[in-house]
Amino acid sequence: MADKVIVVDDEVSIATLLKFNLEQAGFEVETAHDGKTGLELAEKKDAVLIVLDLMLPEMDGLEVCKRLRQQKVNTPILMLTAKDDEFDKVLGLELGADDYLTKPFSPREVVARVKAILRRSAPQETVVEEDVIQIGDVKIVASNYEVFKQGERLELTPKEFELLAYLAKNKGRVLTRDQLLSAIWNYDFVGDTRIVDVHISHLREKIEPVTKKPTYIKTIRGLGYKMEEPTSE
Repeated sequence: MADKVIVVDDEVSIATLLKFNLEQAGFEVETAHDGKTGLELAEKKDAVLIVLDLMLPEMDGLEVCKRLRQQKVNTPILMLTAKDDEFDKVLGLELGADDYLTKPFSPREVVARVKAILRRSAPQETVVEEDVIQIGDVKIVASNYEVFKQGERLELTPKEFELLAYLAKNKGRVLTRDQLLSAIWNYDFVGDTRIVDVHISHLREKIEPVTKKPTYIKTIRGLGYKMEEPTSE
């Protein structure tokens, strides 16, 4: 059975075009033209990815994204926006979107981005010893895309997991924001390093004992970030 992708866009022509191109790429596609219907489809948790327009009737894309993450629906979300506005991009990421594209875009670009997100987030079937990384109370099982803190499983989006795993694999090494953009997002954000900062903030909220006094992910002023073993003061 083909993997399902949900496309939520109030412009029927765009939704139809994306549906056609995604189906040609081998996906099963279900469409919705308002936020409420899109939310209901996504809540079923039977899709591998959601393509979500920002401006929607009934309920906008930001609210849909927010509600899904509140309900622990961690299906990857590719947000579409007609606004070339950093605020909208950052807010979407803060609410839990994994990636975004600014209109106008080509359908082939959307398909390529969908495949890239799924390729990075697909867990492997087996776990080998080197896939398990332990730093302090945080345990990362790379093959299963799972993170535990003191034995309790944490809910991370695919992008948050990728970023945490990359930092952990490079424990003790200072990584610049540009390095993290290149490694995790795999394409040029034209220096939009705020995307990295947003995801670092999310991770700190989930793994740090005190968010404002991080012990795992340290900010290296003027450079970037470094993950290290926490030390008791």
